[in-house]
Amino acid sequence: MGIKSVAVHSDVDSNALHARMADEAVCVGTAPSRDSYLRIDRILDAIKATGAQAVHPGYGFLSENREFAKALKENGVTFIGPPPRAIEAMGDKIESKLIAKNAKVNTIPGFDGVVKDVDEAVKIANDIGYPVMIKASAGGGGKGMRIAWNDNDTREGFRFSSQEAASSFGDDRLLIEKFIDNPRHIEIQVLLDQHGNGVFLNERECSIQRRNQKVIEEAPSTFLDPETRAAMGEQALALATAVGYFSAGTVEFLVDSQKNFYFLEMNTRLQVEHPITECITGVDLVREMIRVAAGYKLPFKQSDIPIDGWAVECRVYAEDPFKSFGLPSTGRLRQYKEPLHVPGVRVDTGVVEGSEISVYYDPMICKLVTHSKNRTDALNNMKDALDSYVIRGVNHNVSLLRDVLRNQDFIKGNITTKFLYEKYPDGFCGTTLNDTQRNELIAGACYIYLKKMLQSQNYLNSKSQIDLLQQSTSWNLTIVLGDVSYNVATRFDKNNLILDINGMKVTMKSQSSFGSPVLEADINGNKVTMQTISHKQHDIKIQHCGTVFNPVVYTQKEADYVALMPEKPKIDLSPFLSSPMPGVLFSVACEVGQQVSEGEELAVIEAMKMQNSLFAGKSGKVKKVFFKPGDSVGENDVILEIE
Repeated sequence: MGIKSVAVHSDVDSNALHARMADEAVCVGTAPSRDSYLRIDRILDAIKATGAQAVHPGYGFLSENREFAKALKENGVTFIGPPPRAIEAMGDKIESKLIAKNAKVNTIPGFDGVVKDVDEAVKIANDIGYPVMIKASAGGGGKGMRIAWNDNDTREGFRFSSQEAASSFGDDRLLIEKFIDNPRHIEIQVLLDQHGNGVFLNERECSIQRRNQKVIEEAPSTFLDPETRAAMGEQALALATAVGYFSAGTVEFLVDSQKNFYFLEMNTRLQVEHPITECITGVDLVREMIRVAAGYKLPFKQSDIPIDGWAVECRVYAEDPFKSFGLPSTGRLRQYKEPLHVPGVRVDTGVVEGSEISVYYDPMICKLVTHSKNRTDALNNMKDALDSYVIRGVNHNVSLLRDVLRNQDFIKGNITTKFLYEKYPDGFCGTTLNDTQRNELIAGACYIYLKKMLQSQNYLNSKSQIDLLQQSTSWNLTIVLGDVSYNVATRFDKNNLILDINGMKVTMKSQSSFGSPVLEADINGNKVTMQTISHKQHDIKIQHCGTVFNPVVYTQKEADYVALMPEKPKIDLSPFLSSPMPGVLFSVACEVGQQVSEGEELAVIEAMKMQNSLFAGKSGKVKKVFFKPGDSVGENDVILEIE
């Protein structure tokens, strides 16, 4: 568009990608967002210093802050977003619900006022009837939200929701409404100009969530028919019109199994998942936001908005998916390579190789998007993209994303917001390989092991283990996967590795460089993409179908010796209460000498503005407390010990 840009950043983000890409960059404070990205005065100073004429607020921080929009207007600067009054009205869940009712928008039954205290919360919940949703009036992004199934849940939910709301939004007001069980979360993208014109740009299916935060989105939804889509779009536009809205915005709905839909909230900003809407409509939402802010009319009408193919977005986070479907991980991206070779892929990211994932901000690495002519192709391309996406240095959730994509209910479109909790009732434990995938993993492990041995022979001329290989054209190996051992006869035939795995023949051919982290191969006629995470003599780590496995490779003689080794005793860690993630210790509910019971809440950790309870692993007396509220803790730091 020929517009020069200025990026604002905190001191720890001085080398962030957005700061590098902009024409100018201005530091507005230190790492904590309250001292930088949330400082309206410092952002105004940056505007004055650079002569900026307009501000696009992005996705978070001040993007839905009425005072920021007002301050810009008072200083003669254009806010690329809706008017302050619309931000205020839609940002308050209580007021927005009343406006929605008056605009004839379907709403969820509930209490329309502010809940004063925990006792009133319990009374209101009983009046509405369980289950209920407790949520922050000024909230968004899944923060300050709890589902309550009984009075105890309500009391606990009121406490956590009010604390999270105060921490995230500076507003601890809560509302309570009926929780729609087994719903879909479907949202409508709207775009309106300042001349009374508006369109809806179809829907986004956002039902794959954990802790009320989206993980996978797609457009369009497999569930909506044209009539329901039109009805939802018309109600979304009616709501936007009722508050004098212009710019891009999103109206979120809960949709039940009968296609009844209910207004949830309106996000008065660009959504994280906007790329999938751009893919299927061809509309550049950011460009149109800028044009609308400059006073231009929309260049299209509703009949011009298409549904062109299918788009899927996976939110790739620096998280450990084996802990509550994703607790934050920090560290430096020591190796990072995006899968840009996959057809129809789009990678929206703020990181590069060497970037630091810190405790201060959202742990998202990227929005990985695939767009194709139909859903099947889009999903297959997403699998290929995830398989070849190289991320080293932090934990990440690729394993969970990849496993969801292969789930048959997801493939059929049979999903609700409870999908993850129903499919993984005991939490996510990694992908379970079928026989074919297991043999692919074993073939990959043997290939890496033998290639490394042959390479060592060629370059080091070692006389230790290489003696095994010097005169051999075939090798009998034992592969240990978990508690199971597999006898594998292997031999090279030109460029092919031929394997006999417990009587099953497998042929593997690969042209991948041994030094490449990505191992692409043809295995029994199937294209397979794996990643070599590490290989240290016998111990090999391979990422396959998203999950990292640890096959151990022995020669037959070595395997015989290993079988005679005693097992290491397991260490009882139940006396130690450890932090599952880096964060800040919000509270400690016990002291030295206090008697505690197994399952009792002992501490609360706050990370990325979300609070997480930690519970006693055993009954006993508190022996030591190593941290106090307000202290920073790292992953696996021991907070207290029980004897």
